[in-house]
Amino acid sequence: MSAEVVPFDWARMFLGDTPPLFLLEIAFRTAVIFGWLLLLLRFTGKRGLAQLSPLEFAIVIALGSAAGDPMFYPEVPLLHAMLVLALVVGLQWLMARLVIRSEHVESFMEGVPVELVRDGVMSPGALGRANLSREDLFERLRAQGVRQLGEVQRAYFEQDGNLTVFTHASSAPPGLPVVPPWDLEPPPTVPAGTVTAGPLACLECGATHECRPQPSPAHLCACGSERFTVATTDPLAAPGDATHDGGGRGAQDAHN
Repeated sequence: MSAEVVPFDWARMFLGDTPPLFLLEIAFRTAVIFGWLLLLLRFTGKRGLAQLSPLEFAIVIALGSAAGDPMFYPEVPLLHAMLVLALVVGLQWLMARLVIRSEHVESFMEGVPVELVRDGVMSPGALGRANLSREDLFERLRAQGVRQLGEVQRAYFEQDGNLTVFTHASSAPPGLPVVPPWDLEPPPTVPAGTVTAGPLACLECGATHECRPQPSPAHLCACGSERFTVATTDPLAAPGDATHDGGGRGAQDAHN
């Protein structure tokens, strides 16, 4: 401990060496930093927050910093830290009330749900707005037991960073496989002009197309992609399994 520090110097512990008017400056500084922190967290996206709203995340950061410094540094007066903690809690209460009362404030602070998949087709623009890659989406779908995009009627990226998935209640149409993970086993690309026994799935957006024997500009997917794989109802089923879609065998036979 430094020789200049007198233990249990109550004036130093609570007030420090600053004039009382400095407490007003602390209130102003806290409000500015808290608002700036909320703004930064709002634009970082929901992906990294998962389970915490930007407001809650800002509270955790602000309270942790304000509570930690006066515990270790003798030059940080307790009264200043106590004021910051009280202001942060007060600002959180105020923002929570505004979120409840105003839909515009809620949308700005917490964002809005984003529809990522509709009827087995991904929206690349929505993935960009959600700051998610295709592999991120597939990982979250696999965690909910989805094997191929045809099973998904709707998939929403919620305000809290979670993914809500609605699947077909009965049999699902064939679609783009999401298992096994493409990093381990990418789906085979069907060469242009290959005749298949079933529909093809676009490797970019997942839209399904009936097989076409000859390549042409009309055969491009609506997303602009010309890369397709065989759409399947169960990518994990063995090739001879009756539940497996026959398109894969048809494509291989025709290609051979």
